[in-house]
Amino acid sequence: MTRTTRPLAMACNGMVSSPHYLASTAGLQVLQEGGSAVDAAVAVNATLGVVYPHMTGPGGDAFWLIHDAESGQVHGLNGSGRAIAAATREHYRSLGHHQEIPSRGPLAVVTVPGAVDSWCTAHEQYGRLPFERLLQPAINYATSGFAVCDGHASCTRDVADVLRAHSTTSSSMLPGGRAPLAGDLLALPHLAETLRTVAEKGRAGFYEGPVAAEIAAAVQRAGGLVTAEDLAGHRSDWTEPISTTYRGYTCYQHPPNSQGFAHLMILNILENFDVAGMDHLGPEYIHLLVEATKLAFADRDRYLTDPEFGDIPLEQLLSKDYAAELSTRVGSTADLPLAAAPRLGGDTTCSVVVDSDGNAASVIQSLYHEFGSGFVGGETGVLLQNRGSFFSLDDEHPNRLEPGKRTFHTLMPGMLLRDGKPDLVYGTMGGEGQPQTSTALVTRIVDAGCDVQTAIDSPRWLYGRTWGDSRQDLRVESRFPATTEDGLVDRGHPVRVVEPFDDAMGHAQAIRIGEQVLAGGADPRGEGLALGW
Repeated sequence: MTRTTRPLAMACNGMVSSPHYLASTAGLQVLQEGGSAVDAAVAVNATLGVVYPHMTGPGGDAFWLIHDAESGQVHGLNGSGRAIAAATREHYRSLGHHQEIPSRGPLAVVTVPGAVDSWCTAHEQYGRLPFERLLQPAINYATSGFAVCDGHASCTRDVADVLRAHSTTSSSMLPGGRAPLAGDLLALPHLAETLRTVAEKGRAGFYEGPVAAEIAAAVQRAGGLVTAEDLAGHRSDWTEPISTTYRGYTCYQHPPNSQGFAHLMILNILENFDVAGMDHLGPEYIHLLVEATKLAFADRDRYLTDPEFGDIPLEQLLSKDYAAELSTRVGSTADLPLAAAPRLGGDTTCSVVVDSDGNAASVIQSLYHEFGSGFVGGETGVLLQNRGSFFSLDDEHPNRLEPGKRTFHTLMPGMLLRDGKPDLVYGTMGGEGQPQTSTALVTRIVDAGCDVQTAIDSPRWLYGRTWGDSRQDLRVESRFPATTEDGLVDRGHPVRVVEPFDDAMGHAQAIRIGEQVLAGGADPRGEGLALGW
């Protein structure tokens, strides 16, 4: 038997998996108290914003997929923020930014944070426990402190200069003027007070009143554009998920402005090949998935934006006939061109939850780049995202900046259903890697017959480039057999071997729902656990 990095978690009454063990524990405790999957997901994501602040927080966005066991329906919730009213292409050009929006600082704060409203909206519809109970673990850790994990410490060290640029950020994230070491105790008292206000007043505690006023004032003092009116006007939207079928399963994703349709397109292409007959550690399998990814990404980059501002031909893109046509372009060598892909931020969190009634939630929440904009909104302790820096300043680009618009979003929660019942709840962080890792999980579970922990542990690859890396190549973890690397090179791929369990491959989480037993896995590339009871 091949050993996994963590035992496959198995339980009957409920399960949670997240990229940090304290957040998983917070979610498990909510389930044990009779909370719903949504209750637990709120607790997990609020806690992650404290103990995993380089990846996520209340100043970011969130996308949800929720399976309601009573109705048997899957619902989407778009918790991404829209561009603020004063954020125009002309304004950035007047400041000398003609090519790109700044990726750090107050000018990178282009969109309203949507995560907190998504917590409140999901809880209003599917919550059982009092909302204030769900935020208590996050408040406790922010008040009393938590032990800094390895990933948090190394990421802080890597971007310490960004965090030093603004005094409110430095005082929160660089206590004593230095990056904390793994094992140091870190408290976030200003964030604790903001979370208390949200716990007491709900969305109004964040988007109206003193917290909103302080965020807006701090951004404006530093030269940014956010107003209290921008914050007060934000609302999350319930959406109709998109889906496709894959070998007897129905795969659900969040619709645009999420990139989730790229994952569905890849699966449609793969249905035209005998994936089950391939070695999931071999070059033939990786070559096929990479070439299918290139085809899907070409359409993603051609169309993806806020659908209220542009037409996205989803019916065509997700049709089986179109996939069959695309599949004929996949040859035995890497003949498809490398697209001029943007460098996407990949610092994100995925959490998945299933409760005792069969309700399920998959939530992806993010600040975009590590520590987002690097700007904390005054005395609120809220680190604001830089998701809107991905807008284009090109007047002809489909994702061009426009006030009130939601940007192209990498966040993409996933669910597989079989015979109308949830079978797999999954997702990952990782920018460009999210569709690729999600496809690796689905094919390794469905086609190769892996359990969820084995599928997550198995060596991965990443085509494209991410923030901070100008190279565009095919990164493969060194744990693949040497014949796999050689086989990919022979097929014409620009292979770069990276460290085992490389962070760039993303942190995936998944729960498999059996007839009687839940089986969960968490990614060793993060600090997470799958926990059940």
